[in-house]
Amino acid sequence: MNTKSVPRGTVASDADLIAGCLAGDEDAFVRMVSRHEEAISRYLVRQVGREAAQDLLGEVWIEAYTSRASYDRSYADARPWLYGVALNQVRRLWRNRPPENLIPDMGELPIAWDPWPTVEIRLDAREALRGALAALRPDARDVLTLVVGEDLAVVDAARVLGITAAKARRLLYEARASLRQDSRIAALLDELNNVGESK
Repeated sequence: MNTKSVPRGTVASDADLIAGCLAGDEDAFVRMVSRHEEAISRYLVRQVGREAAQDLLGEVWIEAYTSRASYDRSYADARPWLYGVALNQVRRLWRNRPPENLIPDMGELPIAWDPWPTVEIRLDAREALRGALAALRPDARDVLTLVVGEDLAVVDAARVLGITAAKARRLLYEARASLRQDSRIAALLDELNNVGESK
């Protein structure tokens, strides 16, 4: 469907915009990118850090543009597809990095408590979380990152990773169970509870 045939006042879906782009409306792709640029950028920053994310974001849009004809337009929302493109770019980058840089910096995620009285705990939390995430199976870590960090539904995370929704649910369950059983996370939670009680 060409975006020019979308009635005025209605918002074209991502699938409509991609179809319009394929029909020759290059601005349609730009509009689709602008919808998702912030979310994909935040995802890349969490995965590889701010500096590398800036470079990768351009690669994501180039790859998305190049492969736009392969997009399954039965899905109105292209965000899961774009996360898949971004994940592939991240994996390509990771393959070229030394092994010690393979784990994303999840410690930059916002923390809900006041950091001033717990600066040391926050540093410990970052290391504990990195270690616990590193211990997860890569596919379980990917599902957890997409569902928890990127707020995707499990079915959308499955679509990003090219697996069934049932497998994604199982991997998410395994990841959460592993994190609950990780001694570093348990020790951190005990320490956090002690700090909260001492106030």
